[in-house]
Amino acid sequence: MEMAASARTLEEIFKDYSARRTAVLRALTFDVDQFYGLCDPEKENLCLYGHPNESWEVTLPAEEVPPELPEPALGINFARDGMNRKDWLSLVAVHSDSWLISVAFYLAAHLNRNDRKRLFSMINDLPTVFEEVTERKRVKDKPSTESGSKSQGTAKRSSDGQAKSNPKTADVDYEDNEDEHGETLCGSCGGNYNADEFWIGCDVCERWFHGKCVKITPAKAENIKQYKCPSCSTKSGRQ
Repeated sequence: MEMAASARTLEEIFKDYSARRTAVLRALTFDVDQFYGLCDPEKENLCLYGHPNESWEVTLPAEEVPPELPEPALGINFARDGMNRKDWLSLVAVHSDSWLISVAFYLAAHLNRNDRKRLFSMINDLPTVFEEVTERKRVKDKPSTESGSKSQGTAKRSSDGQAKSNPKTADVDYEDNEDEHGETLCGSCGGNYNADEFWIGCDVCERWFHGKCVKITPAKAENIKQYKCPSCSTKSGRQ
């Protein structure tokens, strides 16, 4: 089996990860009938390997102990006939994701903290094998109403109340969990949440507003220790 022990830089490790991921995906999608046939439950413990040349292989685990690289899940063939085909493929996909991550971070052991963080970010930008195999779509999270959070991906408060800048990123979740968040509407205009727009949350009533509706810009939000929406500001003035 081909091992990518030579992969050392961040870019090389990510390239190795991407190639192995492509190989595993091919086995579980385009070549799925061939893959399914090779996973005979009557055979010994079999593993699904993805290689750096984007080829895949169903074979016995490496004989050397400890192995040169982390090994994929052992015995994937044993459960094949005892499960629904789609469920079995999903299970193999989950184990494959774990293996791909373990190989990448085994190779990344020498990297510094920032490079390891970058590597994870690069990996996380790609759909997982499980997501691809089950055809689950990624959707953007709606803003939460956690205490201290001022805007989705724009400004967050620390424990001492100081604003901290935060790159505008969109976390992901599965569509079948989307209903848990409910609809987030602007407390001023009633418009739906849009991840591409600046939003700010009121520290008092915890409602969310378009920045443009309450005349707050991202730069201005950085200097606000505690934001009160126009309605809550009016109420405070009357007390």
